[in-house]
Amino acid sequence: MACFIVSAVEAAAVTAVEKVEEKKEARAIENGEEIKEKVPFSRKLKWLSYMLWGGAFLLMFEHVWHGEVVAWFPFLTAMSDKADMIGMFKEMATVGVCMALLITAVWAVMCVVADMIIKRPAKSSAK
Repeated sequence: MACFIVSAVEAAAVTAVEKVEEKKEARAIENGEEIKEKVPFSRKLKWLSYMLWGGAFLLMFEHVWHGEVVAWFPFLTAMSDKADMIGMFKEMATVGVCMALLITAVWAVMCVVADMIIKRPAKSSAK
């Protein structure tokens, strides 16, 4: 019913942290500091942001398709009845949180793999 809201809230928070990190990295470059990582942390956060925003948008579209999200107030059909609200909050707490955690875990694995790929030695093509 509203599980996409959890991913959207996390995406908004990650986007804010990403912007702060970009400014911090830009200041470090201006000060002549050397950046240790090949893939900046702000770019990795951007990956997570894209994954979360994309997932939230697709879930919202699916909920609109099934009539659970409407264009008039209260926008979520479950908000019109108190009994349905309990089910909606339970879905957000279980399904929404699990999906957001899964996306974040996949992103963490992606970051580790990206760092491993960058750190591995290049193969020489000459024989």
